[in-house]
Amino acid sequence: MSKAVRGTGRGRWERRTGTGTAFAKGRRPGDWSAELRGTVRRLLAVMRREPRLLHGVAALGAVAVVPALAGPWLLGRATDSVVSGDGRGSVGTLLASAALVYAGEALCRVLQGRWAARLATGVAHRLRADSQAKLARLPVAYFDRARRGDVLSRITHDVDNVGQTIQQAVGTFVNALLTVAGVLALMLWLSPLLALVALASVPLALFVSGRVGAAAQPHFVRQWASTGAVTAHAEETYSGHLLVKAFGRERRSAAEFAELNDALYRAGLRAQVISGVLQPLMMLVSHLNYVLVAVVGAVQVASGSLSIGQVQAFIQYSGQFSAPLANLAGMANMVQSGMASAERVFEFLDAEEQVPDPVVAAALPRPARGRVVFEQVSFRYAADRPLMDDLSLTAEPGHTVAIVGPTGAGKTTLVSLLMRFHEVTGGRITLDGVDITRLRRDELRSAIGMVLQDTWLFGGTVAENIAYGAPRPGATRTDVERAARAAQADRFIRTLPRGYDTVIDEDGSGLSAGERQLITIARAFLSDPVILVMDEATSSVDGRTELLVQQAMGRLAAGRTCFVIAHRLSTVRHADTILVMSDGSIAEQGTHEELLAAGGTYAALHQARSTPDRTRSATPGTT
Repeated sequence: MSKAVRGTGRGRWERRTGTGTAFAKGRRPGDWSAELRGTVRRLLAVMRREPRLLHGVAALGAVAVVPALAGPWLLGRATDSVVSGDGRGSVGTLLASAALVYAGEALCRVLQGRWAARLATGVAHRLRADSQAKLARLPVAYFDRARRGDVLSRITHDVDNVGQTIQQAVGTFVNALLTVAGVLALMLWLSPLLALVALASVPLALFVSGRVGAAAQPHFVRQWASTGAVTAHAEETYSGHLLVKAFGRERRSAAEFAELNDALYRAGLRAQVISGVLQPLMMLVSHLNYVLVAVVGAVQVASGSLSIGQVQAFIQYSGQFSAPLANLAGMANMVQSGMASAERVFEFLDAEEQVPDPVVAAALPRPARGRVVFEQVSFRYAADRPLMDDLSLTAEPGHTVAIVGPTGAGKTTLVSLLMRFHEVTGGRITLDGVDITRLRRDELRSAIGMVLQDTWLFGGTVAENIAYGAPRPGATRTDVERAARAAQADRFIRTLPRGYDTVIDEDGSGLSAGERQLITIARAFLSDPVILVMDEATSSVDGRTELLVQQAMGRLAAGRTCFVIAHRLSTVRHADTILVMSDGSIAEQGTHEELLAAGGTYAALHQARSTPDRTRSATPGTT
């Protein structure tokens, strides 16, 4: 759940959202233009991965400009024909031609819109695919510090927003660029003086749009960062709803959500208000430009330099010149919102990845034996915070290694290094004589089965959850049922409404903790691993179910190299080797009897944990 964070103002918002905003990165407001240019360049690079669609949108925009430019010229000719009395026939022909060219422009715009929609959905599809591929390359450490809801918001909401922005903006931008270039050429051809008058408003328009855009962009970034924070809080509250209710935190959770929602409201309101000012300002500039062109044009008509039809055409061209700028200004809020989302997506795609697998990977001997050796292994999460130093350990094939010690001693870290969830910073780990860094991660992990304290299920049938552990896709129902029988799960599964075809959700609703654990053990059976890692798999079940789970794990462990992380010393007394860890190093090592006879840390732990049990059994009336 989210933690309450003290503080006020910008700093408080940044800590609550936990996102990489510009302010958190130390960027100055003046850096926004450079950051925006970089985001635009990267987005264009993604769009260029759809060259046919991108070129099609540009080509249709170019074709549409031709009738758009021809229309005012034809109407100006028609006006001059009426004024000069050339005859109705020529006027009718000109008007009919103008109608045709405008119809052609409309057809091109429709086709361009369809291609722009395909381009936008293609870009969104690629960004989602890149994000999914990125998830597979991220190290476990990233997920330790990232909020799941914020990551999901980037992959879903932000990517969708980028796609919608591209669909609306790309056609408008292409049309604006081509229209401005064509109109400017025709205005210079008709009247260089009026063209200079029309161009006089461009610097003012650029200045206004630049200032307003720079002021609004940080708030759009905050808006989407706040969206991620709200999504993360809602997801955490939903997944932990039982915990919220159990501790009576409904009001506190609602208050935290209200605070995050208020931050989203403020950021969104400021972004929309500031960017919303741009279109009225651009319309004002356009109207001023229209007045100037009309006045100077009237003077030129009076002096005989231009005809009325030419001035009429020029005024239409002047409108076409300023209209694209006004359209872009009207879309400023959408474009800036899309760029803010694109920045968040690219920030996710730029996250540091795990060390890649070797190009030429080694292979485990066949059949694998499961001999694991830690050779002077060191590890640290941060350079100045050593967690494990010079740890050496040998686990022989078929032996069980139990790992005990206080919280934070490094028990879970040890098996995480074996799984390459984290990379060693010194020494090496070998499996059957092969350095695990020379193996592909999928080959290494296919040789290791894990049964954790926290069971993980996904939405689907019971059979699909068990089949998830199959080394290759396509496990048969016979394989699934055989694994369930070995894990002592078959009996309770057949009592479910639809047996193996019963649909469960990711929380395993309707199943007890022990039943969920037996399903994960069946999954491990199906994977048929050489090495087995068990992290206190019986700590959350009742005594009867614990016996079933222990029997299932005993079958699973037979003939395999096992690493057992244990808090209950009674579960490790029969291990071949017991490691007592303290501060990232092995304090003691031996069998249960050897460690008790040594009278060290293990003996003290055993005495401390067995004394309460004897005290309770000797106290009348206690259970």
